[in-house]
Amino acid sequence: MEFLFNINGQFFLAAYLIGSIPFGLLLAKFFAGVNVKESGSNSIGATNVLRVVKETNPALAKKLGAATLALDALKGIFVLVVALIMDMPESTLWAIAVLTVIGHCFSLYLWFEGGKGIATGLGVLAILLPIETAIAFAVWFFMAKTVTISSLSSLIALIALVLASFFIHPELPHAPVIIIAFIIIYKHIPNIIRLIKGEEKKVL
Repeated sequence: MEFLFNINGQFFLAAYLIGSIPFGLLLAKFFAGVNVKESGSNSIGATNVLRVVKETNPALAKKLGAATLALDALKGIFVLVVALIMDMPESTLWAIAVLTVIGHCFSLYLWFEGGKGIATGLGVLAILLPIETAIAFAVWFFMAKTVTISSLSSLIALIALVLASFFIHPELPHAPVIIIAFIIIYKHIPNIIRLIKGEEKKVL
């Protein structure tokens, strides 16, 4: 129980629990009456919300997809901003970032299933590595406009962010960045398999 009375422990618990909130699932159910866990790729992320809701309501799909993207990013940003205001050490900030992504990808509320972590990962990294995240966004935008495949664009942008972090911040303890990247890539294994087979759908 001492863990709950420790400020670091409280932040770690908050990061995981807030990260676990399945905004995409909740928005799609409430506003469109669909269960994204049972349709499309079965993911709770913005891409699957867009894909599934688009089948019945294209205009609403764009709004819910954008809302899901924003909320998934903001849930990590929220905890980090509070921690920064309270002047928490860098090690705590990175732990919060990792736990928020773990919460999103392995949600307590979904029996440890969840999304693929791109929006949440970029949200926390935008706070801790803003330059690298800006580079990743530029790469994603270019890839999205050229290949129009969400998963491929996201994964290449993620790789660009990790590589940029080694050049821009060589002094950084890169383990948390690599852990976040590993989790996101792991969650994208089905997409990677479809990409190799040429079966991944274009949604952008």
